[in-house]
Amino acid sequence: MLFSSIVFLFYFLPATLGIYYILRFSRPLQNLFLFLSSLVFYAWAQPKFVLFLLLSIIVNYSIGMLIDKAENQKKRKIWLGIGVTLNILYLGYFKYTYFIFNNADPSGYLISLLPTIILPLGLSFYTLQAISYVVDVYRKDAAVQKNPLYLGMYIALFPQFISGPIVRYTLMEQQISNREGTLRMFSVGLCRFVKGLGKKVFIANHMAIVTDHIFAMNSEGLMPMSLAFLGSISYSLQIFFDFAAYSDMAIGLSYMLGFKVPENFNYPYISKSVTEFWRRWHITLGDWFKNYVYFPLGGSRVKNTDRLILNLLIVWILTGVWHGANWTFIIWGLFNFLCIAIEKLFGWTEKKNIAAIQHIYMFFVIVISWTLFRVESLTLAGRYFQSMFGAAGFWSDYTWMFLREYSVYYVLSFIFCMPISRRLNTMLVQKTYKKWGIIAMGFYPIFMLIIFIISLSFLIKEAENPFIYFKF
Repeated sequence: MLFSSIVFLFYFLPATLGIYYILRFSRPLQNLFLFLSSLVFYAWAQPKFVLFLLLSIIVNYSIGMLIDKAENQKKRKIWLGIGVTLNILYLGYFKYTYFIFNNADPSGYLISLLPTIILPLGLSFYTLQAISYVVDVYRKDAAVQKNPLYLGMYIALFPQFISGPIVRYTLMEQQISNREGTLRMFSVGLCRFVKGLGKKVFIANHMAIVTDHIFAMNSEGLMPMSLAFLGSISYSLQIFFDFAAYSDMAIGLSYMLGFKVPENFNYPYISKSVTEFWRRWHITLGDWFKNYVYFPLGGSRVKNTDRLILNLLIVWILTGVWHGANWTFIIWGLFNFLCIAIEKLFGWTEKKNIAAIQHIYMFFVIVISWTLFRVESLTLAGRYFQSMFGAAGFWSDYTWMFLREYSVYYVLSFIFCMPISRRLNTMLVQKTYKKWGIIAMGFYPIFMLIIFIISLSFLIKEAENPFIYFKF
């Protein structure tokens, strides 16, 4: 079930919110209802995988209890190792079995012996949340959750468990039993949800049309440089607005249910370096790897530069592998590692008075990076890069056609990549400028309603367009 679907918007969400607030007299009943609703939400697309989700919840609940009851630190560490290993094996079976067998035996014989393996929705995201719970209990950063239904609600909470934000258990521990859902919080969440819906329908879906056409051309042969760059830039905008839209909608839904979850994006395309970009992009994934991989390895505190580079290398290889079972993702991770390592070694982020050059450099590198992320194979990546660097000439009439037909969406994309919307929101919602306060109170809800209605009109006439990160 998609957030941007008629079934969700007019059936599932109103029913869920209505019953949830009817049960506000009892927090345990609300939590039970949210858990069951999340299972229904998940089962809508993949009914049989609900059993695997429940298995993950039961296993991690049991591991948490065993860690808590362990007699000494050694046993706690053993149970932690078992818990993390089981989660990794669970993720690895569904996500990487074909990749491993295909590389071990390119003839395909070994793969022919395997049963059909379908990747469950949200597996990569809720597995990281499960690991977060186990590790936080081991570190004693959080108390063990003795109610399996509450742990299940944390892992499977429908707003964010399919594509994030990835919420650490320490951030949710108190909110599970003690959260306050106010009318203001609900209204802020509702507006955030509508803005996310608008980003998805207005910008991401239209950038997807251009991207799909141009990358399909790459499958047929070389193309002019301008068209290749337009395709990569379009995908860079598509993936941002698609994923940021999902995050906005997930955060908005969480607010509507009384949960405060962390931000996932902070205008990454205004960055001056690749390092800064990844601090602003998919923030919760970066925080997860920082807290559960990078810091345990020593992080940036190590005195040896070689060890610092090794730590970065490990994190970025894992980041690439986490995104997908394909060599393109591994090379994508290594490419980002290389850029960040060079920036750290040469102090690129500390350089002054070259902001324009830094912005251009960042955007160029990230566009190259996203091209690797989008192509299906290294062969197609090689062909695409040949096109980007002039192997088939410069201009194409298709370039002008796409720019002309989708000019409005490109303009909107570049405007909303910058903090303009945040400043407008500050002015209208928080009433920073008091003289606009009364106007804001009347205009802002109407503006949100207009966005919602127009979004619906697009949803009704267009084919279903899932969020990009669903496949991860």
